[in-house]
Amino acid sequence: MAEPATATQAAAPAVPQLKDELDIVIPTIRNLDFLEMWRPFFQPYHLIIVQDGDPSKTIKVPDGFDYELYNRNDINRILGPKASCISFKDSACRCFGYMVSKKKYIFTIDDDCFVAKDPSGKAINALEQHIKNLLSPSTPFFFNTLYDPFRDGADFVRGYPFSLREGVPTAVSHGLWLNIPDYDAPTQLVKPLERNTRFVDAVLTIPKGTLFPMCGMNLAFDRELIGPAMYFGLMGDGQPIGRYDDMWAGWCTKVICDHLGLGVKTGLPYIYHSKASNPFVNLRKEYKGIFWQEEIIPFFQQTVLPKDCTTVQKCYIELAKQVKEKLSKVDPYFDKLAEAMVTWIEAWDELNPTGSSVTNGKAK
Repeated sequence: MAEPATATQAAAPAVPQLKDELDIVIPTIRNLDFLEMWRPFFQPYHLIIVQDGDPSKTIKVPDGFDYELYNRNDINRILGPKASCISFKDSACRCFGYMVSKKKYIFTIDDDCFVAKDPSGKAINALEQHIKNLLSPSTPFFFNTLYDPFRDGADFVRGYPFSLREGVPTAVSHGLWLNIPDYDAPTQLVKPLERNTRFVDAVLTIPKGTLFPMCGMNLAFDRELIGPAMYFGLMGDGQPIGRYDDMWAGWCTKVICDHLGLGVKTGLPYIYHSKASNPFVNLRKEYKGIFWQEEIIPFFQQTVLPKDCTTVQKCYIELAKQVKEKLSKVDPYFDKLAEAMVTWIEAWDELNPTGSSVTNGKAK
């Protein structure tokens, strides 16, 4: 069985990459003792902690970390009426951290995720691998059978078009998990003891036109390229659905990346997911989504964004319009979600008035 690395096994890199260009965003309801394990890798970076639940509760952060912490009172104070777009009592609140960050890159992780070990027993610096993924191009227009051609020891295979070998900017790096898999509630119920022990040493670009179920517990992205699309929706308290926050963001983000000519990678790095959530509680949160996704996914597969949608914000507003027009027949919740998507963009632009926009995949 896979085991997490210990703090002593995790050696810090000699020179932390992107030290002043990357924020680590962590949603939580508890003391962040898990950071001790990550100290060698995370301590050089700035943390944005988004406290969910009771704002009067004190969250303890180990000494030595550079961080800012926001609770619900802070969110309400900063966003005013627009705070309604930020979920409550759900890890979807993490996207507030994306909005207030001023860095180019974001890495987000859950507080039950520990340092994993590779097959040789070496502790995995997940952040370092995410940075490698983001700083190398993606190849969404033609699949390379050796996976990521920009990794050491790999290249483009025979027959790969030379005209496509330059690749495109990578907007998203989606990591995986050892131990507790990211299963839905029905799968959890029928496979309660299943654990992921398979370490696959691969990174690949998700092809253009292909959707995927994005998991937010081990995720990095270029905030300047795709940040405004990373809205985790309305979930949790007062909403009819939960545990679809990251997947909603992933579907929206992938459609927009495809439209703007940006890439999404998945595979390495692995983290060690330590805790299985209650499948019965999860089922209560997910059950509407399990039915709805059979209509949501075809909606995203058929979505076409107009050519004049040349920025992430314009794409997202258009997507919100289409959600309202085409998904409201599924449930009135989608009217509310579409309005929240617009509010999110308005709030993002207020907090980031000189924020980067994207035209044809290039930041300007």
